[in-house]
Amino acid sequence: MSFGMSDAALPREADLIVVGGGLAGYCAALEAAETGASVLLLEREHKIGGATILSGGSFAFAGTELQRRLGIEDSPQLLFDDLRRVGGYENDAALVQVYVDLQLDTYAWLAERGVRFEQVFVASGQSVPRGHSRNPLQVLSVIAARAHETGRVQTRLSARALRLIRSGADGEIEGVNARTASGVEQVRARHGVVLTTGGFSRNEMLLTLFAPGQAGAQRMGGPGNTGDGLLMAWREGAAFRDMAYIKGTFGSHVSAGAEDHFLLFPMYAGGIVVNAEARRFVDESLSYKLIGDACLRQTDCRGYQIFDQAIFERGRPGIPSMDFAADLAAGRVITAPTLDELAQRLGLDPPQLAATVAEYNCFVASGRDPAFGRDGLCNHYGALVRIETAPFYAFVSTSVVLATYCGLSVDASARVQDVFGAPIERLFAAGGVMGGFHGKAYMTGTANGKAAIFGRVAARAALAS
Repeated sequence: MSFGMSDAALPREADLIVVGGGLAGYCAALEAAETGASVLLLEREHKIGGATILSGGSFAFAGTELQRRLGIEDSPQLLFDDLRRVGGYENDAALVQVYVDLQLDTYAWLAERGVRFEQVFVASGQSVPRGHSRNPLQVLSVIAARAHETGRVQTRLSARALRLIRSGADGEIEGVNARTASGVEQVRARHGVVLTTGGFSRNEMLLTLFAPGQAGAQRMGGPGNTGDGLLMAWREGAAFRDMAYIKGTFGSHVSAGAEDHFLLFPMYAGGIVVNAEARRFVDESLSYKLIGDACLRQTDCRGYQIFDQAIFERGRPGIPSMDFAADLAAGRVITAPTLDELAQRLGLDPPQLAATVAEYNCFVASGRDPAFGRDGLCNHYGALVRIETAPFYAFVSTSVVLATYCGLSVDASARVQDVFGAPIERLFAAGGVMGGFHGKAYMTGTANGKAAIFGRVAARAALAS
């Protein structure tokens, strides 16, 4: 994607300043530009993308025409109930309601601008299939292109916002100071600043402060996810939400580095997860956030996803987290003709792995899992299946802090709130930098969905201020 410039001076002012060039930032920019507003979007990296392009490309929508065409029964009310339950009822009901109320409109808005969703699948936290998939790079490219086609959006790359400009100790936000190739420049915003800077999965200081329990997890996320927006708003007295619930995501291949995205979920197609002792340790249908915490308590922080040919054939080509064949071709999925040989390849005890699989198959046959209470493939959805058809497969996994799913306290209009619950005037937040929406755990597809929905909400609220 070649949007934006790195060497041009910043304009002195714009109607709206957006800080962060991921999906939330460009949805905010496009929403504002389509009303006639001028927008300056600042991206600290040399290209746009952020955490968006590292995501699995899933959007959680309920009641869409694509679901109906596939015979999937879903509704906004079921989505609301699932979100609240997955979040342990610690998420802000008002924010969840905004998402639910606007998600079908945003689905249509994206489609009208050229984003066509290709498949629907079930994933973590969903009681029915509602993960609408599309390559995230393509989604962002489409929205960014539409934004720049308006002629009202300027993107500056390698422009790192440093501080918010405020009129007095408790006044309104007037703009930002940003570092560019020319030095530190100041830009004023006529209607406000929208922070869309993502989380802080790349800031070890903040992770140690807020999530010491994730010390054993991998670190990933967009290279700019160092918490810039959080820190700038914190300096102005912003309150935080959900910091206690930072969790890694289970299913990342143990070979993954900071720039990789090797997530795979055969457990949600019927596989089981065992530890280095070849024993199950968790209900595999739980949120991958909860499985991630359980994994960190195991030897070497590892879990081995075990599955067979029948489950392998349930893979979904083109959906990265469910494309088992692609990971097999890449050498990350291990296969063997027997369970014993698979165990040997993994360095596990063959008799114990065989005993674990045999015990699980008995649970499936009886319809009851007394060990961990698993009653479905994912979040109570889907019938359990036996693991018995050769060849057999494994994906060696750990937990990864991919995104932090917490951050600035915002109200239903995406206005950032201070520690006393009052809005910080003309400061807004959307996407990964905002807290309060997820609560204790995360439903697949809601990070991208939240970015699109609240990016638009923030832009509208800012222009009304």
